[in-house]
Formats: sequence, structure tokens, C-alpha cells
Amino acid sequence: MLYGVVLAGGTGTRLWPLSRAGHPKFLHPLTGTEASLLQATVDRLDTLTSPDRVFVVTGVAHAAAVSRQLAAMPEENVLVEPSPRDSCAAIALAAAVIARRDPDAIMGSFASDHLIADKEAFADVIRSAMKGAQQGLLMTLGITPTRPETGYGYLQCGDAVGDGPLMKVEEFKEKPTYDVAEGYVKSGTYLWNAGMFVWRADAFLAELHRQQPQLAAGINRIAQAWGTAEQEEVMGDVWPTLPKISVDYAVMEGAAAVGRVGTVPGDFGWNDVGDFHTLGEVLTADQAGNVVVGRGGAPEQLPTVLLRETQGLVVVPSSGRLVAAMGVRDLVIVDTPDAVLVCPRERAQEVKQLVDHLKELGQHGYI
Repeated sequence: MLYGVVLAGGTGTRLWPLSRAGHPKFLHPLTGTEASLLQATVDRLDTLTSPDRVFVVTGVAHAAAVSRQLAAMPEENVLVEPSPRDSCAAIALAAAVIARRDPDAIMGSFASDHLIADKEAFADVIRSAMKGAQQGLLMTLGITPTRPETGYGYLQCGDAVGDGPLMKVEEFKEKPTYDVAEGYVKSGTYLWNAGMFVWRADAFLAELHRQQPQLAAGINRIAQAWGTAEQEEVMGDVWPTLPKISVDYAVMEGAAAVGRVGTVPGDFGWNDVGDFHTLGEVLTADQAGNVVVGRGGAPEQLPTVLLRETQGLVVVPSSGRLVAAMGVRDLVIVDTPDAVLVCPRERAQEVKQLVDHLKELGQHGYI
């Protein structure tokens, strides 16, 4: 079976003011059900692994909430980062802990804040990726692009590997301009980079050692102390010294350059829920295209949202107050106990700029 690793970090600033540093987006039920994004991520692994083989890497501030939401998972499987060091250190820590437990382990790394519509198709793609991992390849999941998207990175695919859907990844491409993205999609040889990976833990750690010896040495020191009385002391000493770098930059781009990265194209309704506009596209809308996230209140009570002659709204009522709108269209309206956001849906990605401005003003209580 697969070992599942879920990365639960970041604050989701494009989903402010709902997502905050103390309660980030992966802890919120933004799936159209009562499940949080984190719970949905773990739930979709249930046909591939068991709860004792699922690990979550998260920060100190969120460890308790993660454990509460994932009661079936052993508490020791919550790997706590003393401070954020980006994705490479987080994934490497999980890989080292898993490799100590099972030297032949195949692990998958998944973000905690993605939505996936077709769970069975997703599991099939993971199983195909596991075949590539057994051959020693570092597998990354590619998403068949449906449009020229400028907000995602891309994978340039090469030749097929064997008889299955596996292909070599020639190169990782940064987020392109629209014209470049349009060319990528028309060529048929590019996939969206979903940031999900499958590999043998030992193969990843070997590649990490080849390309990032400092980071690999630090992780090895931590792994040697893991589960002993020295764990916290070693973690506290070593973790802050690790390079802060993403796994794409640190390992995957260099591995692709020497032919060690493969991909499996996926078409399972993937979305990274990056902002409120995107959330409005993936959740169920009414006949006028309005989406109310987490609609609350019993039928006999005053509704939390009252809409008249509106179109294309994304409304997030989370203060307990009534949110009413009339005669407007294509807006994001987010109501929280201490902050209200109103912006055009087309500018939803710019919400991060408000958070940056609050930081400049020293208003950290709102962040």
C-alpha cells in the first residue's frame, strides 16, 4: 500500500478574510459538504492506504486542530514543523520518517487544499504512478489542461515509458503568459503541474542528497533522532538551518534534466481552490449562478443570505449576521466576525494584496 503524505501549511491569503494564519483554508469546509479540505484530502486516499500510513506535515499552530479533524489517524503521524521551510523540507522530513519505518515504501505527497471531483479516477492515476515509482522514477501528477491557464506551472512531456500511460517529463515550466499557455495547450505535449508526487522514499532521498546535500544531511540528522528522547532538541537545532526552497526547484527540475522524472496524465476534476472566484466555479450554484459557501440556519430561522436580482455572486457568510444583496452581479462577498470583503470576482486573485497591505500597516490581528 501507499504511504500518504499531506502537506498542511500556508495561510491561503487569497481566501482572506475567511482563511487566517490561525485557521487556514485547509481547516475550513469548502468542499460543498461538512468535510474540511484537509479531511477530504485524507478521505480520498482510503482506497489506496490505511489511516496508520497517512502522515500530515503541519505547523505548530495547527497541529492540534489537524489531530482533532483526523481522529482516525495516529497522533504521532502528525509531523510538526517548528517553522515553515517550504515544501522540500516538509516532504523530505516525511520521506525520512517513512523510510525508517519501511525502507521499500512508496509514498505520495498531496496538498491539503485541493478539490478533486472523481475520487475513483484519481485513485487509478495514483496506482499508475506507483508503477513508475517502482521503476525508480520520481513521479509527478500532470493534469490534462482544459484552457490556457496562466496561474499554473506546466510539465513538458516526452516519450512514453513502457506500455502504460507513463511519460517522461522533459522540463518544468514556470507560470506562462496567456499566449505561451495557449501554445502549450494546442501542442498537446504539456500538462498542468498539480504539485502532487509519487515515488519510492529511498529514491527521493537519494536524489535529494545528490542535489541538496545540506538539506539531506540535516534531514538525516533529524531522522536518526526521530522517536528518541533527543528528537525535540535535534529538531530545534537543525530545522532552522535547512534551506527554504520548494521541492520543484530543489529536486524535481534537476531530476527531470537527467531523465529521472515521469508523469501520468490525470483527468479527475482537479482544482486548487486558489481564490473565491475559483471556489464559485467548483461549488453548486443556483439558477442565477450565485454560490453560497456553507449556507447555514435551520429552515424556520432567518436565512444567513438573502439575494434578490443578483447574478454570479460568491457569498461566504461566517459571522452569524444576515448578508443581503440586491441588484449586483459577479461579486465576492465574505462576512466574518471582524472583517468584510467585497470585490469583483475577476479580481479575486488580488485579495492577497490586501493581506500584504495589512502587514505593512502592522494590523496582524486581521491576518
